[in-house]
Amino acid sequence: MSDVAVEPTPSAVSRERGWMRVVGALVLVLLLPALPPFAVALPVTETAVLVVPAIAACALAGWKAGGRLFLAVIWVAFAAWVVVAGPARSEYSLLARGWGVLVAVAFGTWALLWPARPFIQRALASLGLACCVGGLASFAVPGGAARVKQVMTAEALRRSDAFDADWQARLASKDWQEFRATNGESAAWFEKTLDEQRTMVRRTAERSPSFFPAMLALETLAALGLAWALYHRLGRARIGAPLARLKEFRFNDQFIWGLVAGLALLVVPGLGLAREAGFNLLLFFGALYALRGAGVAQFFLAPGRVMTVVLVGASVLFAGAAGVILLGLGLGDTWLDWRRRARPST
Repeated sequence: MSDVAVEPTPSAVSRERGWMRVVGALVLVLLLPALPPFAVALPVTETAVLVVPAIAACALAGWKAGGRLFLAVIWVAFAAWVVVAGPARSEYSLLARGWGVLVAVAFGTWALLWPARPFIQRALASLGLACCVGGLASFAVPGGAARVKQVMTAEALRRSDAFDADWQARLASKDWQEFRATNGESAAWFEKTLDEQRTMVRRTAERSPSFFPAMLALETLAALGLAWALYHRLGRARIGAPLARLKEFRFNDQFIWGLVAGLALLVVPGLGLAREAGFNLLLFFGALYALRGAGVAQFFLAPGRVMTVVLVGASVLFAGAAGVILLGLGLGDTWLDWRRRARPST
């Protein structure tokens, strides 16, 4: 096991400092579900359903570690309101809220049982426990897992239709018609780009249910990390070590078997629906290893703030090539442990 961060005494009464990165992550998590491609690819667009119950679980664990009961009561009440409040209860809404509560309970359980374990271990264990309980619960409902996939498919298509209707209304508006009459070339270019984006969003909506388990796991992992960071800036009782910087990110090297299992399910013929499970395994563990590779790259490049923005922008523009490179670095780190080697002076 090669996890980062040496655990301090969990009950140490000190808050983590520095809000810039946490606020930036919070803004990003809130904005992404509003962008067309992500709005149909992310299983849960109600971010608070994942983050707030997780903070409540952390606050309860913090209270057991010597923190304030008042803080735990406030967050539990807020989490209950987030879960209960909202629009009309559709099947998707009930599934999203149920998943948020299930993950929060699992995360709080591991926070109490493993007070000296790093965050990544507890978060991944929480995902595993929630998936097992959720999988068993799916057998108790009519339709089972197939019904869950139908609900997610309908939700993704509904979001795509909503964006399409909004775009059509904007193009039919009086203001747009006036702009089109005076700026024909610019309007034509924008409409062409918009058509391409609409096509991409529709295709994403049609395909997203096939990989929503992996996307849900990755989205939940990010929400748990955000909840962990927020709690330790609001509460005084520590329930674990601070989140390590990206350049120190690593996890159990045995996770390589997750990628191996995914590849096996994809290449072995005659397994039917197991190929879909294999794709989800590859997507989830591939993303983890790519993030580990990003940590290796940051460790050796040590970019400043401006250069970090440039590198992130280049990675977005050339996502395919960047993903392959980072995945290769992350996989290589499993055997070569790049960061234990001396960093070159030039």
